[in-house]
Amino acid sequence: MKVPFFAVSRHRLAVDGTGVTTLACLHGCPLRCKYCINRQCWDHSGIRRTMDETELLSETMVDDLYFKATGGGICFGGGEPLLHSAFIDAFCRLRPKDWNIYLETSLHVARHHLEQVAPWVHHYYVDIKDMDAEVYRQYTGSDNRQVVDNLQWLARQQMQHMVTIRLPLITGYNTESGRMASRRQLEAMGFRDFDLFDYIIPIE
Repeated sequence: MKVPFFAVSRHRLAVDGTGVTTLACLHGCPLRCKYCINRQCWDHSGIRRTMDETELLSETMVDDLYFKATGGGICFGGGEPLLHSAFIDAFCRLRPKDWNIYLETSLHVARHHLEQVAPWVHHYYVDIKDMDAEVYRQYTGSDNRQVVDNLQWLARQQMQHMVTIRLPLITGYNTESGRMASRRQLEAMGFRDFDLFDYIIPIE
């Protein structure tokens, strides 16, 4: 199956997982975040190419030695890569089994997408924005019920150790006290690995 991409970035180190990774950025996103850095995912004009799973494998096999030597692999990002869960599943069935698979996601998708890729993923990087439903809605344009539901599912599968939660401080939308409230709510689910950072506000 061919799916749309807006970028494939090679030789990334210590930013998308262990070792050397290739970031495969899939096109499309259900959110409309106010400070989005990848707005090319929002409309058809942002598509740079389409590939099926065999084409992506052929392109990434050039770095097989790097992946195996460093414990690296492929990180699927976007946009929202889980919108293309069937493609990720198909790719993972083909790729060398010693390649790690990483996923950068908002988890703002129907559960079946997460369940389809879960057997393959070694680590998740989840950008939740904020656990407060109203803050999330104001910043993304959507509610966060699917996000919370998917986090709870990961917790029920006892996968918390496989998840890094990205908790941004977003000027004009959330506060430091609100961010800490989000962290406490996530810690109550069993999540322990947090990436705390401030959004850099783009100059219009």
